[in-house]
Amino acid sequence: MKPSLLRLELFRPLGLLLAALAGVGVQSTRAAEKIEFNRDIRPILSDRCFRCHGPDKNSRKADLRLDLPEQAFAEHGKKHVRPIVPGDLAKSAVYERINSTDPDEVMPPPEAIAPLTPREKELFKKWIEQGAKYEAHWAFVPLPDTVPQPKVKNKKWLRNGLDTFILAKLEKEGIKPSREADKTRWLRRVSYDLTGLPPTPEEVEAFSKDASPRAYEKVVDRLLASPSYGERMAVPWLDAARYADSYGYQSDQMSPTWPFRDW
Repeated sequence: MKPSLLRLELFRPLGLLLAALAGVGVQSTRAAEKIEFNRDIRPILSDRCFRCHGPDKNSRKADLRLDLPEQAFAEHGKKHVRPIVPGDLAKSAVYERINSTDPDEVMPPPEAIAPLTPREKELFKKWIEQGAKYEAHWAFVPLPDTVPQPKVKNKKWLRNGLDTFILAKLEKEGIKPSREADKTRWLRRVSYDLTGLPPTPEEVEAFSKDASPRAYEKVVDRLLASPSYGERMAVPWLDAARYADSYGYQSDQMSPTWPFRDW
């Protein structure tokens, strides 16, 4: 046998052992995956379940709500089954129904909406096993009082806590901060950002002459109080809703969505 082939044969058992250990590591990582309600479960419930078991009482079936934990954990029906039992798959009726092969039992119903994917079923399984913890909608979750600030080298560049996050990213990418913009350039940038409009000559002149410590702050406050700021912020939402004042065809009928625009 050639020396190269001999070395290959000698190291083959070691390679198999390493591959096996790697597979164990992957399985351990997956088993330890933390399931988050807002990230992993709420989108599935909203897309597949809330239509019949959500907040709308007019479309709700079996008087069952899965958007509220006190409803999802409570006993239902004559058999007193519990839709979700934190930590117990065998007693969780929801888990049984989503895995059923009986077309009369499986949820969601095949004729109503697409069935859950194997990945979605696995997420439900892990979520229940991990305690089926519900979370408030992210919009109602208070932000933490303090956020750990990253460490930076060029501390002289910093003016406030927010700067540390910007500088940390710049230093990570090996980029030096740009030099400070002059007042006219800064005013032009902030005006376009907040209102989509350039500053007037009078605004440029007034800001250039303002040497007070709150000069920059006063400009931002003025722009935020401007009606143009509201119009600027409304544009992305109107675009997302594909807003138009008229249909653009069929004798150009007016669109009844103007209250949304005004709101």
